[in-house]
Formats: sequence, structure tokens, C-alpha cells
Amino acid sequence: MNTIVHPAFALDCVTLPLSAIHPIRKVKPTDHAFGKYKTVMASIKEIGVIEPLVVHPQKGSRGAYLLLDGHLRLKALFELGRSETICLVANDDDAFTYNDKVNRLSLIQEHRMIMRAVDHGVTPVQIANALAVDVGKIKASLNLLDGIHSDAIELLKDKPISDAALRLFKKVKAVRQIDMAQLMVSANNYARAYADALIVGTSPDQMVNGSKSKKMNGISDEEIARMEKEMETLERDCRYYQDNFGENSLHLNSAQRYVKRLLENNKVKRFLESRHPEYFDEFQELVVIESL
Repeated sequence: MNTIVHPAFALDCVTLPLSAIHPIRKVKPTDHAFGKYKTVMASIKEIGVIEPLVVHPQKGSRGAYLLLDGHLRLKALFELGRSETICLVANDDDAFTYNDKVNRLSLIQEHRMIMRAVDHGVTPVQIANALAVDVGKIKASLNLLDGIHSDAIELLKDKPISDAALRLFKKVKAVRQIDMAQLMVSANNYARAYADALIVGTSPDQMVNGSKSKKMNGISDEEIARMEKEMETLERDCRYYQDNFGENSLHLNSAQRYVKRLLENNKVKRFLESRHPEYFDEFQELVVIESL
């Protein structure tokens, strides 16, 4: 069977006057993404619009377009005194699908792009100007991945880990770095605080210098030793449950289907309801679970 796939966007970008583009919401300083506004403006000022605005023809208004994505870029263009911009025309009036499918750059991906730019002759000053950040931050980021094992980087390459959390990996040896990366992925926790806890739970022989300071504000040596032991237990349990998750899920799915068939039998249902109401209630809760 031949399936016709219709493109979601026009194949070619178009240049539109800003006056023809109508935003579907106002950009306010309280918006979650407003913190990136200075970076967006600096980037447009230094380089121009890299990512086209996404628009859709406005019904009933010839030559007018609704802005589906790029509200910060449009605001920056207005403030910079620009009169037109490049746009990608969507065939459907659907902002959710487009934004849901966009893959935002992670810290490691951003670092690799910066390194590639530097390799091609772009100076740290030019990059800093384009991103509206201090040039010292760009220079410091050039060695971000130095001393971190490639397997750990591969595990975290598309994860939202912070600069501070990633630099903590340099305190431990390669094997421990991979362990920490696996634990972060399993727990879906990439915070600096979690990385700190993993460092505290690392044995001295896995540290880069062979030992680490046992002194932490408000925590005694005995408490740190107990934390290390608890962290080892937690890591062991985490790996155990991760290794057995697939098999346990299969068994639970099989049990759910079996119980569902049992409850479809009216005789069994009446028996459980009258003789074992506590089991009946549990079975009912089990069969209505949509996702295990």
C-alpha cells in the first residue's frame, strides 16, 4: 500500500516583512524562556537570524502570517530596527507539534559546536559577542570535557547536565565516571547536588588523587562514612532493579492480562466480591492500570 506523506512545511524559506507577522502571544520578562533573550538579540546582531521563524498564513487576511515559533527572535528583530526576516512557512496551524519535535542543544552538544567553530577560525571573543556572555566563560568552556572518559560523555551527550555537575566528573577515575553517568541517566537526575552526593559516595581508591577531603560543613567523618555506605547500597540496588526491570514488567503485564480475564468471568467475579472483597479491590485496581 502506497502512503502519501504530506510535508509539514513549504520546501523553500521566504523573506517576509515584520509587519506581516503577527505573534500569537506576548513576550514578557516573566516568561520562562526570557532569560535567553539577551543571547538571542546578541546572536542576531552579530550573525543574523540562524533559525528561521515559523509562520502560518492567517486565514482571511491576505499577506498576513501567524507566528508559531520564534517570539523572542521577532521581538529582538523589532528592537534592532530590522524590517524583514527569513521564515519557514508551516502548512498546518499547529505550534505544539513543531515545538515538541525540536531537540534543544545540551551542554555537551553546545561545547562541541563551540570547539568546531574555534577549529574553523572563529575566536572566543566573536563567540562571546554572539552569545552575549563573558569571553572568560567561553575560554573556560574550551576544556570542559578534558579528563572525562568518552563513554561517560556518550551517555550524557544529549542530557541536561549543568557545567558545574559535569566538571565534578574530573575528580574521579574513568570507571567511576561511567558509573556516575549511568546512575544519573537511570535516576534522570543531572543536578549538581546529585553529582556532589555521588562524589561523596565514591571510595578513595576511585578518586583521581587517591583520596579526598573528609571535611564538609556540618557533616562529621562518621556521617560521611555512613553516607558512602548508603550510596554504595543505593547504587547496587539501582543496578539490580534496572537489570531486572524488563523481566519484572513482562511478568506484571502477563499477570494483569490474566486477572483481567478472570474478572470478565461473572462467576469468578461474584465469588471474589463476596468471599474475598480485599482481593477483589486489589484486582480491580490492577486491571485499570494503563501503563506498567
